[in-house]
Amino acid sequence: QVQLEESGGGLVQAGGSLRLSCAASGRSFNTSTLAWFRQAPGKEREFVAAMAWSRNTYYADSVKGRFFISRDNAKNTVYLLMNSLKPEDTAVYYCATSAGSSGVTDPTNYDYWGQGTQVTVSS
Repeated sequence: QVQLEESGGGLVQAGGSLRLSCAASGRSFNTSTLAWFRQAPGKEREFVAAMAWSRNTYYADSVKGRFFISRDNAKNTVYLLMNSLKPEDTAVYYCATSAGSSGVTDPTNYDYWGQGTQVTVSS
């Protein structure tokens, strides 16, 4: 059974940093795209960042230069380092995996999702 489990969320002041982790289990994800999405109250789930098996990275414009995605295939884990956090980054953050590497910003292309971890940025 495939499972994704996020951790690392919490409350941080504006300008601070957090690192989210997502541990995947059930099979190897070495050839999969791993991604982060987020959903704020009353808003649709939105793409944050993704890394394909080729190590190509993709970022939403709103986080480019502040957030950095990385993966450790040996640990089946993907990370999201979030710097210079803003109150508008407040959301539940989800990791997801896709067998393909196209359409990485579209959540419908992802097969498995974690339960999410809350990130709250205070002003």
